[in-house]
Amino acid sequence: MDAAEPNDGGGGRDAAGRVPPDRCRPAAVGELPAWLEPHRPLKPLWVCAGCGDPWPCAVARLLLRARHETDRVRLYVLLTGVFAQAARDLYTLNPYDTPRPHALFARFVDWSDPRFR
Repeated sequence: MDAAEPNDGGGGRDAAGRVPPDRCRPAAVGELPAWLEPHRPLKPLWVCAGCGDPWPCAVARLLLRARHETDRVRLYVLLTGVFAQAARDLYTLNPYDTPRPHALFARFVDWSDPRFR
């Protein structure tokens, strides 16, 4: 495996610890990476495209946690952005039956770190 492969555990860094220029582009907050396929959310319903469970499903959680094992801050930023998108989408779909904010937070962010509990 090349030293700059995404699964190197070092956040895509090369052997010298530098981030290659092609990986320096910041992702938009809440932008989900392509490697999450097929367990990406079907928006605006926020169910998993791979298994139909509420997103993030168990597989998506495992993938996200493994991918961001060494960079928890990036995971939190991603998940809080996704949380905001999901809250907006679910409220727009049905403002009378949207899950409570604390339930959405538990679903999208709280699972990512035991310190939140």
